[in-house]
Amino acid sequence: MKLLRNTVIRAGLEALYFSGAHHLLRPIFAGVGIIFMLHHVRPRRDDEFQPNHHLEVEPEFLRAILEHLRALDVDIVTMDEVHQRLQKRNFARRFACFTLDDGYRDNRDYALPVMREFDAPLTVYVTSDFAEGTGRLWWVALERAIAKTPSIEVPIGGTATRLDTSTPAAKQAAFDRVHDWLRRLPGEHDLQREISALCTRHDVDESLIARDLCMSWEELKAFADDSLVTIGAHTITHCNLTRLSEDTAWLELTESRARIEAKLQRPVLHLAYPYGDRIAAGQREFALAKAAGFKTAVTTRPGMIFAESADHMTALQRVSLNGNYQDERIIPVLTSGAATAMWNGFRRIDAA
Repeated sequence: MKLLRNTVIRAGLEALYFSGAHHLLRPIFAGVGIIFMLHHVRPRRDDEFQPNHHLEVEPEFLRAILEHLRALDVDIVTMDEVHQRLQKRNFARRFACFTLDDGYRDNRDYALPVMREFDAPLTVYVTSDFAEGTGRLWWVALERAIAKTPSIEVPIGGTATRLDTSTPAAKQAAFDRVHDWLRRLPGEHDLQREISALCTRHDVDESLIARDLCMSWEELKAFADDSLVTIGAHTITHCNLTRLSEDTAWLELTESRARIEAKLQRPVLHLAYPYGDRIAAGQREFALAKAAGFKTAVTTRPGMIFAESADHMTALQRVSLNGNYQDERIIPVLTSGAATAMWNGFRRIDAA
């Protein structure tokens, strides 16, 4: 199903490009700006099985995006500037903002050097438990468990279900099925219980993953000292906030902010919701983020920034730079707003 969806999305992006429709739609749907969403920036891996590939782009693709924006004479700005322009209704020039979720070490090693070439700022949203080295990146743990075994068994729907993982294609199908099942479980503790059991069965030390992939507090402190870098919050545990009680969700927002501020000795004014889609962030979460004092909060709901976004500062839409679509031809399609407009049924704001 995901392969089919990716094929359909790619076909849609290419259709917009080859038809030239994105040129016609740009004046209507490009909005006043764009917030890009990234996770990993690093050279392509050679592994046949890469189910999380959509979360990573290569440095060359990031460079191509920046070159395109500079050619368009678009301002590349901080999240503080995004907030200020929306608040003051300052739309004389279009802007772009680059945001990266989770706090991966490759953001420092590969993204920042490219951004420096263009004197372009970036915002990195830190999950505080990842920086502590105690967090659980369950989607990576699932990838590592499936990668090393010819079959797995999981209790989908309460029934022990054995899935073939003997080939790269079978591994991908199993990953997609288990990933979707885990995200549908009722509570965060249910998800962690099942992924921990799977890791135990297949000898994957999930406790090492955060330390392997994410910047520590010491590394973040040096990283944050760079004038191009803004640090935002991404909760304590990278949880689905909608699954939590209001008190617990409030703690995830406020305590994560407090930890980062204490460790890095700088204010944290911007938030990214983990997962950030409709099933992970809604009206309650938008209100909590505002009450917690965040200037802005970003979702993963696709969309450009419009003047009306000023009324939804804690429900801002982003455009994903997806590792599955690293084709320079689609860059002008993405910045035109045509693709997200079609995805949203031509609604400009998705904050309900």
